[in-house]
Amino acid sequence: PLDRGAAFGVAVNGVPVDPNAAEFWQGDPRAGWSYNALGGAVSLGLDANYAHVQASGAYHYHGLPIGLLQQLGWSATAPSPLIGYAADGFPIYALTAQQGERTVRMSSSYQLKSGNRPGGAQPSGRYDGAFVEDFEYIAGSGALDECNGAMITSAEYPGGTYAYFLTEAYPVIPRCLVGEAGKGFSKR
Repeated sequence: PLDRGAAFGVAVNGVPVDPNAAEFWQGDPRAGWSYNALGGAVSLGLDANYAHVQASGAYHYHGLPIGLLQQLGWSATAPSPLIGYAADGFPIYALTAQQGERTVRMSSSYQLKSGNRPGGAQPSGRYDGAFVEDFEYIAGSGALDECNGAMITSAEYPGGTYAYFLTEAYPVIPRCLVGEAGKGFSKR
């Protein structure tokens, strides 16, 4: 998993891309239940780009950067333009990719768990997406691997590369890296 003290990557416009919220069940990071930034259980004051400004003054994305996608000319009928770079140096794209002669929608392989949370010393209620832990990776259930990535070819990498994808469904922004994060991506 991605170190909670690090951003996942940076968009081509210089804005950090960070899937994690700093909010935890009962305010306790050791409880093992972190709120999903896009799950709706906590209000983060996200704008139309699924981003907000932290108390430190840093603006960052927690979801699909809609304005950036529009600015870059993203279209559902074409491979995604380059959105940014992950902390390990691999490219980030959004939603679509070239596979053979076709443009395909890149889908997450995470699914919402069924049933109820354990309760007791952990949150109770149905798994509803409020917490990161409400989801599980099911290999092959989508087009992407556990880090929301796949091998692709693109305009920038005609010979092929591993690339991460921002998706409409959880995790939206990947939550792990296949390589090592550069030291510059650590938060202080």
